[in-house]
Amino acid sequence: MALYSEKVMDHFLHPRNVGIIEDADAVGEVGNAKCGDIMKMYMKIENDIITDVKFETFGCGSAIASSSMATEMIKGKPVSEALELTNKAVAEALDGLPDYKMHCSVLAQEAIQNALENYRAGKGD
Repeated sequence: MALYSEKVMDHFLHPRNVGIIEDADAVGEVGNAKCGDIMKMYMKIENDIITDVKFETFGCGSAIASSSMATEMIKGKPVSEALELTNKAVAEALDGLPDYKMHCSVLAQEAIQNALENYRAGKGD
């Protein structure tokens, strides 16, 4: 069995939504000192819908693939739905991650939550 699924390899080699949104409504950054992975998420939000999302990730292939997949999963969704995204859902959408790489999907979930918490704090909600 291959170490990584075809979907993980595809999102690593051809990541979606990479970049910065200069005038982002929501920005979140998380990192894991143990493995060195750092993720930053940027979102444009209109009428409580995530209309655009981009990421910057410094890390391994699993971290990049998790960031890419997570952005695909929340783009066009209401903020409330994005907040419910779990790391397990990200890993399942990638057709699985090795156990020792599951922390990468956790970071993707946390980056989204951090951005949206910052967004809500800025709005006074």
